[in-house]
Amino acid sequence: MKTITVGQLRQNPTAMLADVEAGETYTITRHDHEVARVVPLGSGVPLIARKRRSGSRLAQLPPHVLRTAQNVDELLDDERDR
Repeated sequence: MKTITVGQLRQNPTAMLADVEAGETYTITRHDHEVARVVPLGSGVPLIARKRRSGSRLAQLPPHVLRTAQNVDELLDDERDR
């Protein structure tokens, strides 16, 4: 396992990512304290599936019909009748 500081990671993240892609695990430190680990995929870390990139389903919804009423009592009566 390799160790890298936050400052070193900021300067050259590509080199660390290439090592991780090749199977290396990194410990990231800040002021000599471990703050994170970067591990290669497939090392037992479960991932959340990506969202599907499909079209919007809003077009499939029925249109909303706007209703108006003279007052609140009329609106409540209309809802009770349903």
